[in-house]
Amino acid sequence: MVEDSGGRDAPLRAAETWLGRVDSGDADASHAAAAGIFRAAVTPARWAESLRAARGPLGPVLGRTPRSWKYASELPGAPDGEYVVIEYDTEFERKRRGIETVVVTREPDGEWRACGYWIR
Repeated sequence: MVEDSGGRDAPLRAAETWLGRVDSGDADASHAAAAGIFRAAVTPARWAESLRAARGPLGPVLGRTPRSWKYASELPGAPDGEYVVIEYDTEFERKRRGIETVVVTREPDGEWRACGYWIR
């Protein structure tokens, strides 16, 4: 992966819009707004279950700040393409120092959409 010094607005907006759906607990909307490779790999029911399991115990988000940004054209287990891996320092109600990772990809229509999400 290489650092990308510019062009952050669209991928960051896409990630943060998608995270807003995740934050609201709307698994169906966040699944529908995700990239095609995400939707092909994870059913809506499985995503809803995963989201409840991962986010439920943490409580609501109290604050979130981007901490790093990396552009990649290759990621393990994913087809070659345009990706941005964004890490956030996130404070949850019951986890003060969380790190969220959102991966967005540029789809064939030119739009950036989420294709990966992890919390640690």
